[in-house]
Amino acid sequence: MGTNVEENKARFKEIFNDKITRRGSEKLLEWLESEGSDFFTAPASTRYHGAYEGGLCEHSLNVYDCLCSYLARDRVREEYKLECSEETTAIIALLHDLCKVNLYRASYRNKKNEHGDWIQVPFYEFNDMLPYGHGEKSVYIVNGFMRLTRDEAMAIRWHMGFSGEENKNTIGNALELFPLAFALNVADMESTYFVEGRDYK
Repeated sequence: MGTNVEENKARFKEIFNDKITRRGSEKLLEWLESEGSDFFTAPASTRYHGAYEGGLCEHSLNVYDCLCSYLARDRVREEYKLECSEETTAIIALLHDLCKVNLYRASYRNKKNEHGDWIQVPFYEFNDMLPYGHGEKSVYIVNGFMRLTRDEAMAIRWHMGFSGEENKNTIGNALELFPLAFALNVADMESTYFVEGRDYK
């Protein structure tokens, strides 16, 4: 399984440059493209969704598409009164997982093939050099370049929803107080479980 790294990078940059004009955004994109960041080639996880080169960028684009679809629903707009700008939508979707930049390291492990012979196979190992949590780490990184609104920061911080490790009461309170966080969580879960699927091999 894999992805077209260059096509996804081009689409990411196109959306980013078209929708995000906030002060500092150009420096953030410059960093994402620099040698100090592996964003466009990094996997989205070690063995689940997007566990291949370019998986992180692909996942971010999938979440963007899912979030745009969610926010366009009549029920969401008319009954929930949830609206946000195109810039905010792009920011929270494209940047929600910046915590995974430089997080996974390519390595090899021994595994028996179908003939019973030991062979070396590539895999990604967890290598967190900035252990600052998940959503909060993404907020921290983005805020180093450009200012997030409170709703944007809360959406990114709580995008894992109830699959996070925090106190469940705190998560429920956050999702209720900040509907955009719930929306991003729905988009993230839809992308992870339905658009991408998971590979347990």
